[in-house]
Order: sequence, then C-alpha cells, then structure tokens
Amino acid sequence: MSTKKILLVDDESDILDFISYNLEASGYTVKVASNGEEGISIAKEFLPDLILLDMMMPEMDGIETCEKIRENEALKSVLIAFLTARGEDYSQIAGFDAGADDYILKPIKPKVLVSRVKALLKRGCISNEEGSESIIKAGRVEINTKHHSVLFDGSEVVLPRKEFKLLSLLCSDPGAVHTREEIMDKIWGAEVVVGDRTIDVHIRKLREKLDEDSIKTVKGVGYKFLG
Repeated sequence: MSTKKILLVDDESDILDFISYNLEASGYTVKVASNGEEGISIAKEFLPDLILLDMMMPEMDGIETCEKIRENEALKSVLIAFLTARGEDYSQIAGFDAGADDYILKPIKPKVLVSRVKALLKRGCISNEEGSESIIKAGRVEINTKHHSVLFDGSEVVLPRKEFKLLSLLCSDPGAVHTREEIMDKIWGAEVVVGDRTIDVHIRKLREKLDEDSIKTVKGVGYKFLG
C-alpha cells in the first residue's frame, strides 16, 4: 500500500470529500485545506509528495497559492497539479508559469483521477532516481540533480520542478537540438495534454532567470542550449 502524502486544496467541501475519499481508498495519506492560506500552512508541516490545487478560489487563488508554495525552500520540489474546470490554453499557461507540474480538469472520474495521481507520483520518483548523484555542467550552468540546485555564473538560481527538468534536459547535451516533441514527452509525459505554448512559456522563464541568449530557438524544430 502506498505511503505517499497528498494535500488537497479546494474551497468546495464536496470536492474535498469526493477526492480525499477516493485517494485514501487507494492507500494515500491525505490532508485537506479549504483555501490557499490554510493550504500553505499545512504544506509547510505536512511536506506532501503531491499537492492538488484548485485554480479558482476566493481571496487567494490557485496561481498565487502555487507561487507562494514555490517560494518556500522545503516545498520547491513538491509536485503540484491544478484542479480546474477551465480548459483554455491561457489558464494552463498561467498555471505552468506559476510552477505547476500538471493540469487536471474537473469533473473527473475516480479511476481516472487515481490513475493520473499515480502517474504523476511515478514520474516524480523516476526523475529523482535518474538524477540522484548527477552533476551536469554546461557553459556557465552547473546543475546538481540530487539537491535540485542550479548555479549560473556561480550564483544560485531557484527553479520550479518543470523548469529544472527542462534545463537539465537541454544542458545534458549542449548544442544539440531538442525537438518540441522530445521535450513534451520527457518533461510532461505522453498522457498530459497541454497547449502548444506551454514549452514556450517555460523557455521564456528560463531565459529571464539565466540569459536571453543562453537558449536558442531552432524555428520549426525545437531548442538548444548555448551556455
């Protein structure tokens, strides 16, 4: 039976009851919060493996909550998936821009929900295991995958999980062109359906944090790291 910990943040009590029941029935340890502030407070003590976060909440919405979670050193690597009834590209982009790892549309059937959660946690474990002792050096960048840390010109750069994985992929073979299809498959997984602009958003964020010329766009193909 799984011992993975999941935090569910949603302002609708029926959603909290429905999702927590199905996750607990599948062996997960679940805690719930009814708003963003409460979610952040619980997350700091609970240290979940995955946070399921409602996008549309009063006072502090999911985007702001996600951003505040990512600012916490102990939570910067936790998996975060947004729960929302909105499927437009712009809301997906806003979610990924805030540091989310995935996007789950409501309503969702229990078996599908559990399957998505299982896939998310599995991808997170594989990512951690693959880079457990790895140091990647490329140009002015040094990546420690064990400690989830990045140095650029000797200064630390804090990256959320997806940006970290994307930079690690690009730096694993400097100068090589990584196609959009390869990036989507290795970073988001084949089962995740996102808008075409998702990769562009993450590339833009990396350029802002590193250097505008560090990542080159190969038109119609993909991207390559120049350092």
